[in-house]
Amino acid sequence: MKRASLVAALVLFAASIAIAQEPAPRTADGHPDLSGVWWPGSDLRVPPLASAAPSAGRGGPAPAGRPATPPQRRERFENNYTDAAKARAKTLSDKDDPALRCQHAAFGTLNVSLYNTGFVGQILQTPKFVVMLSETNPSFRLVPTDGRAHREEQPPSSRGDSVGHWEGDTLVVDTTNFSEMNWMHAEGEVSFHSDAMHVVERYHRLDKDTMEVEATIDDPKVLTKAWVVPKQTLKLAPFDQILALDCTGVESAALMEAASKINYGKK
Repeated sequence: MKRASLVAALVLFAASIAIAQEPAPRTADGHPDLSGVWWPGSDLRVPPLASAAPSAGRGGPAPAGRPATPPQRRERFENNYTDAAKARAKTLSDKDDPALRCQHAAFGTLNVSLYNTGFVGQILQTPKFVVMLSETNPSFRLVPTDGRAHREEQPPSSRGDSVGHWEGDTLVVDTTNFSEMNWMHAEGEVSFHSDAMHVVERYHRLDKDTMEVEATIDDPKVLTKAWVVPKQTLKLAPFDQILALDCTGVESAALMEAASKINYGKK
């Protein structure tokens, strides 16, 4: 009887491992299907709510073993600034953050371009396009994957112009043609860039629930060397649609006024 119970337990354990490592779905053309809503694995925890219970947002408690707060951003784009760029950065502060005026981030506050200024994004994949949607301050990127080149008629924009191609099971996204109207990150992190910025991202869906994203960013006008973004791990969210969290500028007016009155160590 004990032997039978042990065998049954082993079978259930093996089944749970198989479920946890369910392979990434694939499209009809054989490529991994990147479609889904992606996030860090739980709701973003902010200091004023530190005493509140962790929440997975729209889905109950935060999953066990998942961080309640997204990983800290250790390496930054602006760490590689030239001396001239560093000097310019010292003249800017929170009140100058374009995100307060509803501008998108050029890359992403959490080092994931899919998130934009938030921490949730959605991907829709078709045979010719990968569509990337951000939830907070909504934006979109259309990434053609049929071999076409960058568009010459597209004017510079806050999110740039992207084209993609597959290298095995990895989607490589090449983005150029940025405007200079926004910063790389938001939340007052001074991280301006130039119109010469070039971003190359690599999206690799490891299994049904996990995707890794790598990126290298070059900007010869403000950087001394290319910035290699720390590898980011995205989790499939327990919901299948993002929300529309619009930025109108009204809710940020008080933040802008407060930021303008901060005494940044000046006497």
